[in-house]
Parts: sequence; C-alpha cells; structure tokens
Amino acid sequence: MSGSGKFALPGDKKSLELGSELTPKFDADGLLPAVVTNVDGGDVLMLAYMNEEALRLTLSTGKTHFWSRSRGEIWLKGETSGNVLEVVELRTDCDQDTIWVKARISGDQVACHTGKVSCFYRKITSENGKVSLVSDN
Repeated sequence: MSGSGKFALPGDKKSLELGSELTPKFDADGLLPAVVTNVDGGDVLMLAYMNEEALRLTLSTGKTHFWSRSRGEIWLKGETSGNVLEVVELRTDCDQDTIWVKARISGDQVACHTGKVSCFYRKITSENGKVSLVSDN
C-alpha cells in the first residue's frame, strides 16, 4: 500500500505477476471476489466480495471483512452470529484480481448464514434430463 493508505495501481504484466507488491485489480464496481476456504481441511466455505476498504480492514484486523452488494455496506463476517472468520493466510492469484482467504471459523464453526458449515452445501445432480439440488444436510 502506498503512504496514503490506498493500494498502488497495478503495473505492467511482469510486475503484476512476479512482483512483491500487492496491487489488486478491482473490477469496474471496485470489487474483488474472495474465495474463503477452511484452513482445517481445505473445504470451500464461501465466495464473497471485497472492496478496497474491506481488504484493508481484513489485512489490519486479521478478520474477514466484505462488501455486501445487497446492503451496499462493509460487513465483518460473524459480527452478529459470532462465527467470525479468522484469517490464517491471504493469497492473490497471478493477475491480482481474486483473493483466496484461508480461515479458521470461531463460534459455532459455521460460515453460512443458513447454519451450514459451508455455503456450498447442495450438490447439483442431473438424472434423466432432470436437474435438481441435493443437500448435504
């Protein structure tokens, strides 16, 4: 980050892919997708979005913050439920337009607002041309 608290703008392809400076490429809406996995086992817990402020808060607090597209505001994951996602490791992909959060869940050990451990608790099946969803429980 630059001295102003803003992230530096992405540079050339080589700097972006091989450099040591975090220069996130936010989309036209100012967002980055953030894939969250459980550090204990590696399961995908959720996909959410971070804007610049959410990423800065995540880096400074060690707790995941996201941008709620539906509410139009920053939210600390687990602020009301107690199921905070504690950051163990943050990674970015090669062109710095996606964040991977390896996290540990506190509270009831669930990441989804439905009470499921993961937001990806339904399997898509297709049998005889009929597509359906099957819950893991």
